[in-house]
Amino acid sequence: MNGNDESAGSPAKSKRKDARRNQQVLLDAAATVFVTSGVEAPVRDIAAEAGVGVGTIYRHFPTRADLVIAVYRHQVDACAEAGPALLASSPTPHAALGRWVDLFVDFLVTKHGLAAAMQGDSAGFETLHAYFLDRLLPVCSQLLDAAAASGEIRSDLGAYQLMRGIGNLCVGADSDPRYDARRLVALLVAGLRRP
Repeated sequence: MNGNDESAGSPAKSKRKDARRNQQVLLDAAATVFVTSGVEAPVRDIAAEAGVGVGTIYRHFPTRADLVIAVYRHQVDACAEAGPALLASSPTPHAALGRWVDLFVDFLVTKHGLAAAMQGDSAGFETLHAYFLDRLLPVCSQLLDAAAASGEIRSDLGAYQLMRGIGNLCVGADSDPRYDARRLVALLVAGLRRP
C-alpha cells in the first residue's frame, strides 16, 4: 500500500517539477533577449530563444509586465544566491566581488524598461524595489566585508553606496553604444583595492 501511495503522488510531483523547470527556461530566455534587445523585445524572440511556442509564454505570463516582473525577481534571486557561491569558489574575496558585480550589471541592464512595463503601478514598483534591496544588500555587504577582512579592499564603502554607484554608471548604457558601463564599473571595483 505504501508503494502505491508513493507512485500515485509521483506524477503530480514530476509535473510540478517540469512546470518549474519550464518556467525557469522561459525566464532565462527572456533575460537573455532583454539584455540584447530590451524589455520591449518581441515575444516571438523570447519563444525562439526558449525553444517553445509563443502560446507557452502567454500561458505562463499573460502580460508583458508579468513576464518582466518575473524576470526581475528571477534575476534578483540569482544574484542573491550567487554571492555566497562565488565567495566559496573564487580565489579571493575581491575576485568574488568582481564576479558578483558582473552579474549585478547584467541584472541592471535587463531591468531597464521595467518602469515602462509596469505602466504607472508605483506600488508594484516599490514592492519590487524593496524586494531588490532586501535580497541584494545583505549579499553585497557579505562580499564587501569578506574582501575588507582579507585586506584586499578599503572598508569605508557600504553596500548601498556601491550598488547605487554601479546603478548610476549603468544608466544610459542601453541608449549609447559608445558608452561602456562595464568598463567603468570594473574601474570602480578596481578602485576599491587598498593602495
